[in-house]
Amino acid sequence: MTLDSILEEINKAESIVILTHENPDGDAVGSSLALYNALKEIGKNADVIIPEYSRCFQFLPGTENIKKESNIENYDLAISLDAATIKMLSTWAHYFENAKCSIVIDHHGTNTMYGDINFVNPDSPACAQILIVLLNYFNIEITKDIGTCILTGIITDTGGFKYSGTNVETFEFVAELLNKGVNVSKIYRRVLETTTRTSFELRRIAETRLEFLFDNKVTFTYITLDDEESVHSETGDHEGIVNIGKCIEDVEVSIFVRELKDNRGWKVSLRSNEYVNVSDVALLFGGGGHPRAAGCNIQGDMNTVKEKIINEVKAYLK
Repeated sequence: MTLDSILEEINKAESIVILTHENPDGDAVGSSLALYNALKEIGKNADVIIPEYSRCFQFLPGTENIKKESNIENYDLAISLDAATIKMLSTWAHYFENAKCSIVIDHHGTNTMYGDINFVNPDSPACAQILIVLLNYFNIEITKDIGTCILTGIITDTGGFKYSGTNVETFEFVAELLNKGVNVSKIYRRVLETTTRTSFELRRIAETRLEFLFDNKVTFTYITLDDEESVHSETGDHEGIVNIGKCIEDVEVSIFVRELKDNRGWKVSLRSNEYVNVSDVALLFGGGGHPRAAGCNIQGDMNTVKEKIINEVKAYLK
């Protein structure tokens, strides 16, 4: 019934906007462009609004049509992808709130069901994987371009198929995309194995600050706005820094904190390996995510933020 309702709203909408969360990763950008290209297949011209995204995703079909903003204030339909809360849509949430109808498509267990129609599957390792189910149900052909966007989302959110959420369906869908001519190795190399010089420099700064806490079960590091300015960083250059600590032997939780612009506090990224549900920690600060990958924003100076987050993480350690 939910999928039928989604298709009905898409078919009757004259104006559609596609939205995703701030600081979008490969799943957010890939899912947005996959849906954009799919809607084009059925004669629908949607607006994709992503004010900033990493240039590593510029190879994706449709990026040339991404908008920073729109002069349309009241869309017939707004579709949010890969965002657990309306707050994650940031300053462009008003496009979602002002639309005649709103739809949420997501895979976060912490989703607040903020749309008129919500299709959320926490068992899916990526929002992009959910789109395959939707498009197949809608009888929309998954072309090579659509498949390239979808696979980018799957590869990034599964860490190249290595995270525990990867399931049998994931590989079945990847096989389906391979049959469409999608180049898995090329996408893998572009989004997981290629980095910018400025991203490397930020990572090096973060590595020098890495601390081991609580008998080496937790790592903590951070970067400031001054750090980003010193290396002339671009949007998305901080991606992956949180995994530095996660990959070290005996570490259960990796914490990475990044200063936000305009006095908006600090963005906290959390990753865990075996048993700590970091989404529970993030929820304490108004954030959310997945059991092994979550985040939140915290106000205050660096030392205050550090103390707050590590004290909460400590309570979850064995």
